[in-house]
Amino acid sequence: MKLYYAPGTCALACWIALEWAGAEYSVEKVNPRSEEYKKINPLAMVPALEIGLSRPMTQADAILQYIAEKYPESQLGSAEGLENQFEFNETMAFLTGDFHPAFWPMFVPFRYTVSKKTADLENVREASYPLIDKVMNHLDHLIGDRGHVYQNKRSVADAYAFVMALWSEKTPKTWKDYPHLSTFMEQMMQDPVVQSVLEQANQ
Repeated sequence: MKLYYAPGTCALACWIALEWAGAEYSVEKVNPRSEEYKKINPLAMVPALEIGLSRPMTQADAILQYIAEKYPESQLGSAEGLENQFEFNETMAFLTGDFHPAFWPMFVPFRYTVSKKTADLENVREASYPLIDKVMNHLDHLIGDRGHVYQNKRSVADAYAFVMALWSEKTPKTWKDYPHLSTFMEQMMQDPVVQSVLEQANQ
């Protein structure tokens, strides 16, 4: 397998999960907007994962769930049972469909206005902060006293949430301002795999 990533993106969650799973893989740092990478993923987004199919597979949540299912011995996916699977799917859907998009107006405000004025772009960024706070509060509630995003176990959801919650450091209210989330983030930062991935990704 080969993972294409860019520093600071949710692709790092896939990298962490691959390490947790004990997978054999390689990584390649890319510029998602380059013409070369667009041949790999025309959407110009990371991650992408080569697994020997006719094209690399994309979408972080799909890649994370693939890793969890390919390496069941790592126990990075859902607990057994339909309701447990439902909760896991709901958690991943929240991270993909609510948590991730909440940050887009902050990162790419020009997508949300026809104006190119600096003041208007800054207004878009500021408008994103209440929504980011809303999803951060929900994530904090999901974690609670369990120490994990999904139930009382390490899963790919932990890696996914961790990498994206780091983005809050660019907002007025960071992950440190949420009690359960801050404990979770500090624990994740002590994980040798997480430390290694973050260090390598930023080289």
